[in-house]
Amino acid sequence: MSTLPVVVAVDGSENSWRALDWAWDAARRRGAPLRVAHVRHHFAWTQPGAPVVVPPPPDDDPVLADAGARLAAAGDGPRTEYVGLDGAPGALLPELGSDAQLLVLGSRGRGGFASLLLGSNGLSAARDAECPVVVVPPPGREVDDVLPAEPGPRVAVGLKVDAPDDATLGLAFAEAAVRGARVQVVAAYPWPIQSWVAPGDLALPVYDQDAIEHETRTLVDGFLAPHRERHPEVDVEPRPAPGDAAGLLVAASKDAALVVVGRHRRRLLTPARMLGSVTHAVLLHAASPVAVVPPAPAEE
Repeated sequence: MSTLPVVVAVDGSENSWRALDWAWDAARRRGAPLRVAHVRHHFAWTQPGAPVVVPPPPDDDPVLADAGARLAAAGDGPRTEYVGLDGAPGALLPELGSDAQLLVLGSRGRGGFASLLLGSNGLSAARDAECPVVVVPPPGREVDDVLPAEPGPRVAVGLKVDAPDDATLGLAFAEAAVRGARVQVVAAYPWPIQSWVAPGDLALPVYDQDAIEHETRTLVDGFLAPHRERHPEVDVEPRPAPGDAAGLLVAASKDAALVVVGRHRRRLLTPARMLGSVTHAVLLHAASPVAVVPPAPAEE
């Protein structure tokens, strides 16, 4: 495993404490150091007569002190350092991933609106960070049980057979290896298949669903071969399934240790970084932690 740290952002909210617990465990499993960061967002008022809010000294940060006390109570764990930063979280959080192997966040911090399932800072970090970003959701999210799985620890990963992403599969296998879990590979294919034959007319051509599923499974097995070779100790469960990829991955998040999804690759006509609609939906609705993996630099 890399010696780069696992970085977790905390702000004193319950969501960030769940992220801290997850990051502590992830660093311990990976044999990596843990870096706990608090981005302090202070506004300096400039109107005449208005008070100026001054950030506390770096060594006098109650959020980091609470984080240290929480980890001390957890017992022996990874080597830990604490970092306090001042500025806009939306800009600084992605930068925390520049020298990290994982960046871990809660689903929403103190600055989020209660009606939002994922705060804007979490979205910007998942979209812009250079390392994989893990978002830890609040407990109690309900998801449809449309993709039942065998009991036991499991890491689910989405695989798009017409645009496979080795970085996403690689993280899923690596995480499964350190957790003693199996990898459930969710590969969605459209069904039923519709085609337009004339304006206003919808035809349902004859397709063999078994043949489509067999072809999807064959493609999946080919993409998984090098990862199986690198991690022979990891059991693999290919799951080609009809339907919407986002819905299937959200369903797979039930009782999963982690769901791994890729970030949208940059295209010639859309050079800006994007999460992608499937990844965005999974972040909003998954019941388990979600890891968003950036594409390899050469692919960007």
